[in-house]
Amino acid sequence: MVQKIEENQKAQAVELLKELIRTPSLSGKEEKTAAIIRKFLEERGVEVEQVQNNVWCRNRNFSKEKPTILLNSHHDTVPPGSSYTRPPHEPSVEGGILYGLGSNDAGGPLVSLIATFLHFYERELPFNLILAATGEEENFGENGIPLLLPDLGRIDFGIVGEPTKMELAVAEKGLIVLDCLAHGVRGHAAREEGENSIYNAMVDIEWFRTYRFERESATLGPVKMNVTIIEGGSRHNVIPETCNFTVDVRTTDAYTNREVAEIIRNHVRSEVNVRSYRINPSGIDSSHPIVSVAKHLGIPTYGSPTVSDQARMSFPTVKIGPGDSARSHTADEYIQVEEIGNGIEVYVQILDQLTEHPIPHYEIETEDQRGQG
Repeated sequence: MVQKIEENQKAQAVELLKELIRTPSLSGKEEKTAAIIRKFLEERGVEVEQVQNNVWCRNRNFSKEKPTILLNSHHDTVPPGSSYTRPPHEPSVEGGILYGLGSNDAGGPLVSLIATFLHFYERELPFNLILAATGEEENFGENGIPLLLPDLGRIDFGIVGEPTKMELAVAEKGLIVLDCLAHGVRGHAAREEGENSIYNAMVDIEWFRTYRFERESATLGPVKMNVTIIEGGSRHNVIPETCNFTVDVRTTDAYTNREVAEIIRNHVRSEVNVRSYRINPSGIDSSHPIVSVAKHLGIPTYGSPTVSDQARMSFPTVKIGPGDSARSHTADEYIQVEEIGNGIEVYVQILDQLTEHPIPHYEIETEDQRGQG
């Protein structure tokens, strides 16, 4: 039976979020918010560990014999934009709306997960809980969740807190960024000489615009490609010998990132350099208990086009949290106070329902087995 969430627990979560908003925490500079989160947990009797700016803890009755569920969200933010009309680090509540940088992405999900963890902290559960408040999500840095995961031990399943309107993202697109170089032959623009690299780039750019990958994901749809930067030429009268352009590719679970890159290289003349294969598409099998629980609770499921720390986790994950992704990285960012309370209640319902389902042990795969690199 779900235990009632006390109103003071919700209020404490909101006050914690206000304190986090007051404290600048750009990616890689989250020392002060890490200290706030650590103090908040320790004051409530939790034994806390910390790796750089990543704060984490285990539930009281942790046992190596049980499967382990990770509750994760991040406490770093992007810089405030110039179009803010409110002070980004001054939390204010008007009409039930809490304004402030990081309130929605991902302060609301983070404090809701913290409250949920505390709710279950003393309970005897058929699974372990690990809470991890991590940094460097916004810049996809190496000192956030990738640095912490080896210290956490075996994780069988993860719930990643991001603003999803408390809908369950059962899959998430990956990302590869391509730096492409089209070649030509330098010549004088007044004479019929040379080979224009910009024209050669245009042929490949048209391919990126029109190509459709054969396989589509049932949850994430097609692979999406967009040319976002182009640069070529130095003088009006010189045929350029090189032209650079950048392509943003959103990958799906229908292909590995390396497969997508290989298909692209087989179709274009330009040199193709992949910045990283690390941002993998992620998700969870439809037979996993969390999917059944979501269906039982009437929680909608969907495939997410946005990237989060899910991409750094090799074990099964879902993404869910209060707030709305459409508000992330926008001026005058906000979250509704009611959304935080509802988020805590839904998180608690999910974990309570999961106590009635065996959590499968995750069979660890190597990078080669995953094919992602």
